[in-house]
Amino acid sequence: MLNIIISGYCGKMGRRIAALALNNEGLKIIGGLENKNHFSLKKDIGEIIGKEKLGIYLKDNLEDIIDQGDVIIEFTNPETSLEHLAVVRKYKKAIVIGTTGFSPEQREKITEAGKDIPVFISPNMSQGVNLLFDLVKQAAERLGENYDVEITELHHKFKKDAPSGTAKRLGEIVAVSRDKRLEEIGVYGRKGAALRQKGEIGIHALRGGDVVGEHKVVFIAEGERIELGHRAHSRDAFAQGALAAARFIVGKRKGIYNQLSK
Repeated sequence: MLNIIISGYCGKMGRRIAALALNNEGLKIIGGLENKNHFSLKKDIGEIIGKEKLGIYLKDNLEDIIDQGDVIIEFTNPETSLEHLAVVRKYKKAIVIGTTGFSPEQREKITEAGKDIPVFISPNMSQGVNLLFDLVKQAAERLGENYDVEITELHHKFKKDAPSGTAKRLGEIVAVSRDKRLEEIGVYGRKGAALRQKGEIGIHALRGGDVVGEHKVVFIAEGERIELGHRAHSRDAFAQGALAAARFIVGKRKGIYNQLSK
């Protein structure tokens, strides 16, 4: 039995992870976390997601429950995620990070933690999107710089970070295939007399409605184009992937992991 703690429990992702975990015989939720001002604090975590009471109450302090858990699943914000990462590192547990929007300095702190504990981090937990990462890598290596690359992403109007972490990861994959850094050749939106430069990677963020998530990478050359994409129909794709990552990471050696096959 794998004991999991869900951080960001009352959020859209936290609720779906919890609901799916309750139906999985190999998983047990031993705790849920929210910020100290959340209105659901001290409520039963089963009742919060519309299920029967579990006798486990929502907390605001990871250290109160971490000794009971094997792994924490983190879907909050960069600051909270790093606070929890420090606690996980202290107690030598495992962590799955689905939070996006980290700065380069914050990502360095995650890398440092990986020297002591197993960390699974991905901007997108969907197994379909992780296949897309592999396909984009193959296409970028095969097609080369004669193909222009444009990346678009579409999310619901409440998403805070733009472009999405997934879109940036897709851009990084293409950039690395060209021996470049995304910071050097990434262009985020265009306006005015913005003639496309050879080798640049265009990334565009769209927001509206209740769209769960769509990503598309287009390779364009004279006379043809190739499109690779993914559409999420519900958050269950991400929730299932997060639970698969939790099962994968527990028992692994210390280090940073971002694919289930590694």
